[in-house]
Amino acid sequence: MSEQRLYYIDLKKSRSTLKCIQFCADENFNLMFEAPLDIPLSDSVFKLVNFGCDDIQDQDKSSKYPMLCIFTNHTGSLCVCYSPKFDSWEQIMYTVFYFHKGHSKTFTAALGSADSHVTKDITFLNLDYYVAVYLPGHFFHLLNIQHPDLICHSLFLTGNNEVIDMLPHSPLQSLSGSLVLNWCSGKLYRAFLNQSYLLQFLWNTRLDCEKIAVLHCVLSCGQDPQFLEAKIIQWISENVSACHSFDLIQEFIIASSYWSIYSETSDIDKLLPCSSVLTWNAEIPGITLATEEITLPLMKVHSFKGYWEKLNCNLEYVKYSKPQLHYNNCMVRREWHSLISEEKTGKRRSNVYVRNILDNAIKVISNLEARNLVSEPRLTPLFQEEDNHQRLLLGLMVSELKDHLLRHLQGVEKKKIEQMVLDYISKLLDLICQILETSWRKHNLHPWVLHFNRQASAAEFAVFHIMTRILEATNSLFLPLPPGFHTLHTILGVHCLPLHSLLHYIDNGVLLLTETAVIRLMKDLDNTEKNEKLKFSIIVRLPPVIGQKICRLWDHPMSSNIISRNHVKRLLQNYKKQPQSSMIDKSSFSIEFLPLNYFIATLTDIESSNQALYTFEGHDNVDAKFVEEAALKHTTMLLGL
Repeated sequence: MSEQRLYYIDLKKSRSTLKCIQFCADENFNLMFEAPLDIPLSDSVFKLVNFGCDDIQDQDKSSKYPMLCIFTNHTGSLCVCYSPKFDSWEQIMYTVFYFHKGHSKTFTAALGSADSHVTKDITFLNLDYYVAVYLPGHFFHLLNIQHPDLICHSLFLTGNNEVIDMLPHSPLQSLSGSLVLNWCSGKLYRAFLNQSYLLQFLWNTRLDCEKIAVLHCVLSCGQDPQFLEAKIIQWISENVSACHSFDLIQEFIIASSYWSIYSETSDIDKLLPCSSVLTWNAEIPGITLATEEITLPLMKVHSFKGYWEKLNCNLEYVKYSKPQLHYNNCMVRREWHSLISEEKTGKRRSNVYVRNILDNAIKVISNLEARNLVSEPRLTPLFQEEDNHQRLLLGLMVSELKDHLLRHLQGVEKKKIEQMVLDYISKLLDLICQILETSWRKHNLHPWVLHFNRQASAAEFAVFHIMTRILEATNSLFLPLPPGFHTLHTILGVHCLPLHSLLHYIDNGVLLLTETAVIRLMKDLDNTEKNEKLKFSIIVRLPPVIGQKICRLWDHPMSSNIISRNHVKRLLQNYKKQPQSSMIDKSSFSIEFLPLNYFIATLTDIESSNQALYTFEGHDNVDAKFVEEAALKHTTMLLGL
């Protein structure tokens, strides 16, 4: 009964008005809305394809008359598709009014040459999230009615194409529920998008606009998400650098995460982004587009159920929600940088606040592990270390996204929203893991990649490259990474890059030095001249807190030198020179080097006067004697003695 609706047009001199009557089960009916249509409808002969079939004898003349189709779906969309009578054989024009979005788009499709005569009519088909528009033998367009704002989210095929050749040339009429009636044969079909063909098309197409359109189409219409994601990830691993207009990894992660929870509530499309692409300026071959704002339908009934409630919600959103309410990580970025700065200065806010954030991260990781119970175990060494920075980022995103949804999802239980947030962020992490896992398996890497005492292979270069692309994709959106990602990335970087490139990557933030990675580097590498240079270059780039721990693991004059410098700096930062005897007791020194002897005497005096000043955390053997020995060893090393 939900489809028992009659759409009709009230023709007036000034402009035409589209109206709709909804028939009810109790034999009552209501006028639901009025919407102005800014199209010329004064012709005495008009083809009403939604109302019924015309006389079969008139089908050969159908292109002489304008056509109007009205499509709705369960998400509350209302599309009016209008095709005027053809005035030119070189290009075809049609307009789609997206009433649920508040604008219309007029598409002009080039047919190529003047001798490409149109003998058939344009066909509009309702395919749930899409409207198919095709002209037999000329073009096939798949319009995204759920997200029509960017032209790249719709697919446009023209000329010699397999899809166009597959479609029947006989007239079709779209009915409710993706049903299609063939006028000539009288047969009724169920129209759907073929997943296998879409995946094949994804592999073969060369245009960025077609790649992004098919990617969204596969994810939105797929019946087996895990299978489709695996196929898309396989394609990404082969074509990671093939797109120039958008980031392929970024787009896949955002779109797939969005569709994974889309069914939870119909309002999620207003609150979460479905795409990482904000604008699209590249041309689409054979298509020109004009977009105009339109007057929204005026609802005549104020008690809504089912489809009408969702349509009214969409209209209210268009009226009052500007700018858009899509979530972004700006707040997370600011708060995360604030927490990291506090950590460096030792002035972090209350432990309760930080503990709550880290607890959020634990919930995400537990949720992810619960979702993957039936999956085969991962080969990649992720989630095997704390990585507090990534856990902070995870926990902050949980907190901010939950607050965002709670503010705007009225009438949805708090527990359901919390689970949606966990599922969404878990999906983000899982997709990153899957991309890395696919690359790891493809190149047959093994756990020994984590050791430094071996040469890099071509497989490790390939995995390092895909990890760098993942990092690039997540950094611009400030998305969290699985704990352990940076450790693995750094280890592969040490394997694959010459020293000057490695240090350049570190200094520019591409490689982040984690405590786990540096500890392995210190333990696995011996003290050859090349390795000493690498270790020292790494140590001087570490944050002081981590650097102090790492230096103690490296039994080397350079390490002792760094420890001594930190010790001396700490002792002298509040030192005030006191009058001293000019005579130095030489019997207490093994070497007659007056500047060093004087300096060591000064340190000894400070230590003896205030024992608390020189206590070096975790290393009780650091004192003036240790500093003296380190200075002599370092000098000997520098002089080559």
